[in-house]
Amino acid sequence: MLGKGVGGGGGGTKAPKPSFVSYVRPEEIHTNEKEATEKEVTLHLLPGEQLLCEANTVLKCVQEDSCQRGIYGRLVCTDFKIAFLGDDESALDNDETQFKNKVIGENDITLHCVDQIYGVFDEKKKTLFGQLKKYPEKLVIHCKDLRVFHFCLRYTKEEEVKRIVSGIIHHTQAPKLLKRLFLFSYATAARNSPATDPKKHAVMFDTLQDWCRELERTKGNVKYKEVSVNEGYKVCERLPAYFVVPASLLEEDIAFFQGRGIPIWCWSCHNGCALLKMSALPKEQDDGLLQIQKNFLDRIYKTIHRPPYETAKTEDLSSNFLSLQEIQMAYSKFKQLFLIDNSTEFWDTDIKWFSLLESSSWLDIIRRCLKKAVEIIECLEAQNMNVLLLEDNASDLCCLISSLVQVMMDPHCRTIFGFQSLVQKEWIMGGHCFLDRCNHLRQSDKEEHQRQLSLPLTQSKSSPKRGFFREETDHLIKNLLGKRISKLINSSEELQDGFREFYDSWHSRPPSYQGLLLPHLEGPEIKVWAQRYLRWIPEAQILGGGGVATMSKLLEMMEEVQRLQEKIEARHHSQEAPQAEAASPQRTSGRLSSLFPFALLQRHSSKPVLPTSGWKALGDEDDLAKREDEFVDLGDV
Repeated sequence: MLGKGVGGGGGGTKAPKPSFVSYVRPEEIHTNEKEATEKEVTLHLLPGEQLLCEANTVLKCVQEDSCQRGIYGRLVCTDFKIAFLGDDESALDNDETQFKNKVIGENDITLHCVDQIYGVFDEKKKTLFGQLKKYPEKLVIHCKDLRVFHFCLRYTKEEEVKRIVSGIIHHTQAPKLLKRLFLFSYATAARNSPATDPKKHAVMFDTLQDWCRELERTKGNVKYKEVSVNEGYKVCERLPAYFVVPASLLEEDIAFFQGRGIPIWCWSCHNGCALLKMSALPKEQDDGLLQIQKNFLDRIYKTIHRPPYETAKTEDLSSNFLSLQEIQMAYSKFKQLFLIDNSTEFWDTDIKWFSLLESSSWLDIIRRCLKKAVEIIECLEAQNMNVLLLEDNASDLCCLISSLVQVMMDPHCRTIFGFQSLVQKEWIMGGHCFLDRCNHLRQSDKEEHQRQLSLPLTQSKSSPKRGFFREETDHLIKNLLGKRISKLINSSEELQDGFREFYDSWHSRPPSYQGLLLPHLEGPEIKVWAQRYLRWIPEAQILGGGGVATMSKLLEMMEEVQRLQEKIEARHHSQEAPQAEAASPQRTSGRLSSLFPFALLQRHSSKPVLPTSGWKALGDEDDLAKREDEFVDLGDV
């Protein structure tokens, strides 16, 4: 087909021009065959979703600058997503065994998932925004989920190019009113759809009954109660209309500081201990107001900390944990390793892959979050302590850590509807600032393409110690809050010995998938999510997996078999010759890159080296930035 020999220029680098020029439009080739195929390709719209603009004869390019190949189809933009309908979509539709997302397809991009839009003009890539005087011959879309799409518009009619490019820019970048978001039109249309079985959908936690059922499910109704004091959001807009608090807490206390300083119930453990969260009180300098806060907190803490039968531990996430700025900076560095437009960019960064990955600190942040969650689990499971998560607004890190704890401890949260209910309870009803963190309405005063997508504009770099219980106010804690309260503000380092014993004990037993599940926390065990973040192999991101996913599973099995063989050999050698040292294997030739082992599937690589995978184990715990390249003998591959 002609689509395999022609296409637009590469994203930012010069590509070899085709030696053959055709003056026949692609749509004129195999007209009858194509018309029959296009009849089978249909656009699937959700309830309330509307088609805004479209363009035909668009070439979705393969992301290589040496081979200008791709698939022809139709590019459409709705009020929910950008979708590409390729000529081979009908084959996938007929495959019942193919795994598919029920909301979006393989070639769909939700409008809020678009990060940056670029246009290629005469083989030069430029950022697109606002009104355009000249329209590009190629459209490059970078997504927030680290996907990159290339659409060649060279063979599309000029009127359709103007409509689709202008439509995509306007609906992804222009400021919008909240009511114009697709969510509201979908909700209106969904109300008219037939009712479904309540057991087969996520719990919305928008009624007292939902919270009551969750309390009964977790056996938390003995010590906790659901309240409606914030019904109509008359006390605080940040809190949900209905939520759960300790049974001994007076409802008038909730309104005293507009919901701040109140322990909000998240989840109850099987032994009766509970996970709670609390937003910090305003930082006051006046001694009189500090005394009022002290008396209020002292009374509140007595509801969850009543030794010796019921004790509590406070985790101050605002002072003793990650800051939102650290997470933002790490993510920004991390995503640059994957948003690659062509093979030239890939090879430029591949030689420094491990050092760049480590310097982003993203994997370390993942490890720290998992470790903090396991520390809290150790308090709940092994020490029978209530755990209170403390944060300035209790709507960012509290949502993250409490969600991780529940996924690890509660098998219900590892089911489809259970996980959806968890997101609804901890993130939606938990008051996470999606609009500010994701900038959905694009209401930024900064230059549009220099914005920080994950943080509000007013937030600046934080100090390691902040919050009401910061180090500078230790004397106030001791004098005003008393020794009993100060003992609650203990650091996680004090529990390192018990934590290590708990962690090693669990991993020494066969895991029970219907109970507690703990992740591996050591540095080399933290891996990149290969199936999603695999570099420069678009085929590996196919939802159905295909051959690449099959190859991945086979390699995982081979690695597991190899590890078992090494254990057997090690035990055999230890019995025969304990004093003998295992000889280290020789490393020669063939530098591995960040694409291994999937480079074995690439047919058009012109480089003599073989790419490594970002998800491969990162090796020892030494500094990866100082490590030399790894060499292995790949034989005749």
